[in-house]
Amino acid sequence: MCGIAGQINFDDVPVVPQRIAAMGASLRHRGPDDAGVYVDGSVGLAHQRLSILDLSPAGHQPMSNEDGTVWIVFNGEIYNFEELRDRLCDRHKFKSRTDTEVIVHLYEEFGLDCVAMLRGMFAIAIWDARAGRLVLARDRVGKKPLYYAHDRNSLTFASELKALLIESSPRDVDPVALHHYLTFQYVPTPWSIFQGIKKLRPGHILVCEQGTCTERAYWAVSYREKRRGRNEWECQEEFLSLLRDATRLRLASDVPLGVFLSGGLDSSAIVALMSEFSDRPVKTFSIGFKEDGFNELPYAREVAKRFGTDHHELIVQDSGIDILPTLARVYDEPFADSSAIPTYYVSQLSRQSVTVVLNGDGGDELLAGYPRYHVTAFDRAMYGLCRISTQEHLSRVVSKLPVRGALLARVKNRLERLTQPFSHTYLGRICFFGPEEKDGLYTSEFNKAVQGDDSLRLLIEWFEKAASANLLDQLLGVDTMSYLPDDLLVKVDRATMAHGLEARSPLLDHHLIEFCAALPTEYKIRDGEAKYLLRAVMRDKLPSSVLQRPKMGFGVPIDQWFRGTCREIVEDTLLSSRCLQRGYFNPEQIRRMVLEQRHGRTSYGSRVYALLMLELWHREYVDRPDRSRLSREVEHAIV
Repeated sequence: MCGIAGQINFDDVPVVPQRIAAMGASLRHRGPDDAGVYVDGSVGLAHQRLSILDLSPAGHQPMSNEDGTVWIVFNGEIYNFEELRDRLCDRHKFKSRTDTEVIVHLYEEFGLDCVAMLRGMFAIAIWDARAGRLVLARDRVGKKPLYYAHDRNSLTFASELKALLIESSPRDVDPVALHHYLTFQYVPTPWSIFQGIKKLRPGHILVCEQGTCTERAYWAVSYREKRRGRNEWECQEEFLSLLRDATRLRLASDVPLGVFLSGGLDSSAIVALMSEFSDRPVKTFSIGFKEDGFNELPYAREVAKRFGTDHHELIVQDSGIDILPTLARVYDEPFADSSAIPTYYVSQLSRQSVTVVLNGDGGDELLAGYPRYHVTAFDRAMYGLCRISTQEHLSRVVSKLPVRGALLARVKNRLERLTQPFSHTYLGRICFFGPEEKDGLYTSEFNKAVQGDDSLRLLIEWFEKAASANLLDQLLGVDTMSYLPDDLLVKVDRATMAHGLEARSPLLDHHLIEFCAALPTEYKIRDGEAKYLLRAVMRDKLPSSVLQRPKMGFGVPIDQWFRGTCREIVEDTLLSSRCLQRGYFNPEQIRRMVLEQRHGRTSYGSRVYALLMLELWHREYVDRPDRSRLSREVEHAIV
C-alpha cells in the first residue's frame, strides 16, 4: 500500500518540484519505507512506498517503462499480476517482481483497456509523455481513495485530501457536502468537504489531454442478469471456490500478514479459509469493549481457539475517545462512523506484529447482512407502487387530504408512505439528521445555501442507477455504490494507513461481487436468515454460536460514554463560542440536543457524535489551514 500525488499544468508552466515533494511527504504515513519524485517540465509525480512485494530498491516509484516515456505511481495490490506478466514477458524486459511494473507495460500494450484487466484494489496515475496524457484510475468498488482538483490551468491529485492543501490558499467548505454529511455520516462521492476538490468515482477512469479532462466508467455491478439452471449445491460449490481463490490470492506477501477478527460471520469465514492455506498459526487481532452489549470478544476467542490462531486483543475503554482529534486529522473530512475508533485501535494493535491484514468487509453488501435489508410485504408493495405512473398523482391527492384528529393524521401518514417511492422510506432507515430536523437545526443563511440540494434527491439517483426488478437487489446496489465505498472502505483505509498497515478484503473481489449479484435473492435471505449462502458453506467450518448469532455490527457505546465520563469533551466542544458561531447551526438547537443527551431524555448519541467530529475537523482543517510546514519535511530525491 502506498500514497500517490501529482500535478499536470496545461499551459506548459513547469511544476514546482518542492511542492510535488511536499505533497508526497504529507502521505508518508501511507508509505514509510521509500519515497520518490519525478518531475518533467509541467508534470510531477510523487510516491510514498509501503513495501509488500519485492522489497528491493527495484520496486522504487515513480516507475517507468524501458525508454522512460511512460511513468506511473500506484497505490494498491494487483492479485493477478503474475498471470498478466506472463502475457507480457516476451515483449518487455522486467527489472522487478512488482505489480507496478506489470501495469506500466500492460498500459503500453492495451492503453486504457488495461485497467479493466486488473484484479485488485488500486489508485493509479500514469503519465504518457508520448501522447501528452495523464490517466487516473480507481478500483471497482473504491477500496483505494483518489482526490483531484481541476481548473483551467492544472489538475492536481492525491491519495488523501491533505496532500492537495499543501501551500495552497484556504479553500471554502462546500455547504452541499456538509449538508449530505449530516444525512449520511460521510461526504458522498464525488463531493469532498472543500469546494473545487472531488473524489474520483469507483470503477472510473479520468483522462486529461490538452487541458480537457474526461471521466468514464469501466465497470459497474449489475443485478439484472440472474443465474438460472443451477441447483443450490452447485451455487455453494462455486461461491466457496471463488471465496477460497480470493483469499488465497490475498495471502501473497513478503512481509508478515494477519487478519482482523471481529467474531462475526464474515471475518470468521476469512480466518477459516486462511487457516487452510497457512502452515503456521494465523495471527488474529480483535477489539472489545467493557460494555457487554458491544463486546464481541467471546465470539472472536471461540473462533481463534477453533483454528489455533496466534490471537491478540485489546479492550477499548471510554478514554479511547481521546483519539477523536487524531481521527479528525486522519480522515481529512468530517467522518461520523464511530466504529472508526475501534478500527483505529485494532490497526494500531495489528501493526505491532504484521504489515498486512485481511478482513471480512463486503459480506453484508454481497449477501444482505444488514437488518435494513429485511423488507416486508408492505415494503414490497410500496416498491411496486412507486413504479406505477400514477404514483405522483396519488401523492398530490393524499397531500391535500384534511387532517382532523389523531386517527385521521395517522391514516394520512400511512397513505403518504404508500404513495412515496421506497427511496423515501429507505432514507428514514439510514439517515442521521432527517429533513425536518435539519430545518430546525440550520440557520436561515445555511438553509439558503443548500436549498435545492436535498439528500433525498441524491438517494433517488442512487436508486435509479441501481435499477432492478427486485427490491432487495436494488438496496444492495445502492449501498455498494454509496455506503460501502464512502463509509466502510474509507474507515478501514484511513485507519490502517495511518499506521502503515495494508488491509485486503477477499469478499470484495470483483469476481465474487459479480457472482453474488447474479444470484437469486433466496440465496441471500431465506426464511429470515441473512447471508444464507455464506452460512451454508461455513456450516461445517465455524462454531454454531458464530453461525447462528444475529448481526451485531462494529458498534461503539457512544451514548453511554457521552452521558458518563466523556460528557465534558462533548459540552466543552459543542457549546464553545467557536463552535456556536460557525454559522451553520442554530445555537439554541445545539444546546438543547447536548443538554437532553446529558440528562438521558433523548438518545442523540450518533447525531452528537457527527456534530462533534464536524467541529473537531474544523479546528484541524479550517481554523489551522497553514500546511506550509510540510514543505520543510521534504526528504525526497527528485529523479
